[in-house]
Amino acid sequence: MNVSLLAIEHGDAADREDFRRAVLAGLGSSPRAIPAKFLYDARGSALFDAICEQPEYYPTRTETQILRACAGDIARLAGPGCALVEYGSGSSVKTRLLLDAMPDLHAYVPIDISRQHLDGTARRLREDYPWLRVDPVAGDYMALDALPSAIDGARRIGFFPGSTIGNLTPGEAVLYLRRARRLLRSDGALILGVDLKKDPQRLHAAYNDAAGVTAQFTLNLLRRMNRELEANFDLSAFAHEAFYNEAVGRIEIYFRSLRAQTVTVAGRRFAFAEGERVHTEYSYKYDDADVAELARRGGFSIAHTWTDPARLFAVAFLR
Repeated sequence: MNVSLLAIEHGDAADREDFRRAVLAGLGSSPRAIPAKFLYDARGSALFDAICEQPEYYPTRTETQILRACAGDIARLAGPGCALVEYGSGSSVKTRLLLDAMPDLHAYVPIDISRQHLDGTARRLREDYPWLRVDPVAGDYMALDALPSAIDGARRIGFFPGSTIGNLTPGEAVLYLRRARRLLRSDGALILGVDLKKDPQRLHAAYNDAAGVTAQFTLNLLRRMNRELEANFDLSAFAHEAFYNEAVGRIEIYFRSLRAQTVTVAGRRFAFAEGERVHTEYSYKYDDADVAELARRGGFSIAHTWTDPARLFAVAFLR
């Protein structure tokens, strides 16, 4: 077996062990919760891409429209020869709008927790942008301490789209921004996508699409535990649940037990009462004052903000 294959197997084993520890700790806690990052295995990432295509889910198409309109402005603010560092790159669809506007880019560094999904994205980008240096980083951007040395001489521009900042609690969001500021360095900047506060009914519909894709995404976490942790979840005995908590300005997402039952995970047994929920994700929503305060606490200032006409979403350039 060659060295690269050994490295891949070691990385997969480490990822699985991280998953096992987090799941056992999360199911053993009260209230129960599993970190949202584990929703994004290869199937979960593909399901999230499908969520973005649902008619109720406005964030992706709205942010894409904003980026299409402001990509040139972003390129001018970023300057020539910079390195674009994307946190949680996914399929990099929105990134292509920036790549098209930045032909003199030094390098593109996509960061994603799903190694398989990341490798596919990097391969496609290399094929479509043969002039572009692509240096993917597989890992958790909340724990990342360094970026590839190949970009050391370039100005670093972070890209955190999709309102993924909303999946972090306010405290976590500040910690992320402070870590990003260190990695991007004093002359760097961050392009931040933020979902704005709006009609609660519109928010509810966005996370409870009629086609049930978001439900599949949530329950895929159970499927992943069955596959990777020798669990025996009956997916038909659990349901997706999402609602907007207006008091704290966030969507809350859970999987809920439909009956009293006991499930085995990695050799441990866990009892679930009927109606018991396991938290998987938050999605915080912001207004202008929230964004400004978040940036300030994270060590940034807002250079420019772009929104759509209906003010559903915002893209901010933070220095």
